Amino acid sequence: MNCQQCGKPAAVHQTTLIQNEKREIHLCRECAEAGGLLNKKELSLPAILQSLIGQHLAPEIDELSRLACPVCGVRYMEFRAEGRLGCPEDYNVFRGGLEPLLYRIHRGTRHAGKVPRRGAPPRLAEVAALRHSLRKAIDAEEYAEAARIRDLLRTKDAADEPG
Repeated sequence: MNCQQCGKPAAVHQTTLIQNEKREIHLCRECAEAGGLLNKKELSLPAILQSLIGQHLAPEIDELSRLACPVCGVRYMEFRAEGRLGCPEDYNVFRGGLEPLLYRIHRGTRHAGKVPRRGAPPRLAEVAALRHSLRKAIDAEEYAEAARIRDLLRTKDAADEPG
């Protein structure tokens, strides 16, 4: 398909319905930009990422735009434009801008790990075995052993709590 204005290969194809009549326009990139149908920024990946990130940060954007990582030197606006962080410290420096984005993508802001498809996860199996041992120690009236197992269970529960 060729451009309807200059004859070059068409890159932009627009179909509109006007009073139930379909109208198609086929233009090259230059003619589409000249006619205001195409904005160069609209089709670039950095612009798309910037618009996605910017939706969640409108009030904080001015403050975040001044931030730069002291380790790698990446500025927040560079991250918005490129969609890439420079080092692990960026997660701390840009936390205010990243948390809403990470929550939207992952439905959480902390890595929870993976759970095996079959069988109980090793940590849950270990806790279940300890609880079974605790029940046996109590039934056998071995209270010192039961107290040791109880304390072990408490340390495991404390380790599982988010910090």
